[in-house]
Amino acid sequence: MSTDPRAATGAQAVSRLPSLPLAPGDKVASTVQRTGGLARFNNWLAVLITRSVGTTWAAYLFVLIALVSLPEAFSAFIGGDTVTGIAWFSQSFLQLVLLPLILVGQRVMAEAQHSQTQADRDALQGLHQLNIAQLDILKELRASTAGQECVS
Repeated sequence: MSTDPRAATGAQAVSRLPSLPLAPGDKVASTVQRTGGLARFNNWLAVLITRSVGTTWAAYLFVLIALVSLPEAFSAFIGGDTVTGIAWFSQSFLQLVLLPLILVGQRVMAEAQHSQTQADRDALQGLHQLNIAQLDILKELRASTAGQECVS
């Protein structure tokens, strides 16, 4: 068997194509290497929490939770206690609200990257099939010209 990659048949060449990465909706926990019962549970729980917290609705809920302590922080801030006002803003508001929004943004970007990956893969598969067809044509031309050279 030849080691020249150009000598591969169409089926062999297609079998060398890499697999497509996970789509955003695929089961992430099933792809993790650890497969013990506790590890599977931890993976499942981590994905469940991430998908639950990483929603815009979770951000709205966290805004409402943060607003519960706003009057007290505001009155302390007006009374001269700037540390309490800044602490409320950074700890209660920013951390609670930005976390789910960052997760939502990451999911949106991952979906966009997956779409681009799929489009790139489709284009590369098309080019790969074209290359296979071109190699087949070259083999036929080489075989037909070899036959003509022997006759003359």
